[in-house]
Amino acid sequence: MARPLIGITAYFEAARWGDWVREAVLSPPAYAKAVERAGGAPVLLPPLSPATAADHVRGLRGLVLAGGAEVGADAYGEQQDARLPAPQAHRDRYELALARAAVQAGLPILAVARGMHVLNVAQGGTLIPWLPDTLGHDRHGEPGVPHTIQVSVSSKLGKAVGERVEVIAPHTQSVRRLGSGLLAVAWAEDQIVEAVELQGHRFTVGVQWHPERGTGAGLFGALVEAAR
Repeated sequence: MARPLIGITAYFEAARWGDWVREAVLSPPAYAKAVERAGGAPVLLPPLSPATAADHVRGLRGLVLAGGAEVGADAYGEQQDARLPAPQAHRDRYELALARAAVQAGLPILAVARGMHVLNVAQGGTLIPWLPDTLGHDRHGEPGVPHTIQVSVSSKLGKAVGERVEVIAPHTQSVRRLGSGLLAVAWAEDQIVEAVELQGHRFTVGVQWHPERGTGAGLFGALVEAAR
């Protein structure tokens, strides 16, 4: 059986090879390796014109909305927090269009970290631009510090990873208002939403952590199975 083609969002960054320094399409290889291990055929999607998003979706069987820079606040009607890096507006525009086209087409989606925020905003939701101000602490932003999250056992995510999972997921943004059709399915101890699912879809799951980093075989397997 042919491997289903799974798109992975990528980004433009300066890169060096040999004596050259040029803008390049980049993606951490962990995403592609996780898709391949799960039985899919990974392909990178550079953040080009939003007008191309629907064409890309028509050629795919599944989609990974990958992590990266925080979504710009203007995408959900807020003021950009000065403590955040400048947003990558071209990537925001393309990925929001891609997420909407994928949802409309019923394409299986795994949305990772930033990708979960893109999915939420694409569905009309909003984000907390700077989480420490809301919570009064920065425990969610601590790099390398694991924490345990509670997962709804009846969700697709729960079937893939179990009722409780320990993750490392540093982030300074979080879901404020859920987008249309999205349901929260995992929470940190302080009730910050750590995962969402789109109701009525074969497989559209967003997680705050990075399952491609060696702990998410079940999630990537579920994505590829839905893509088949």
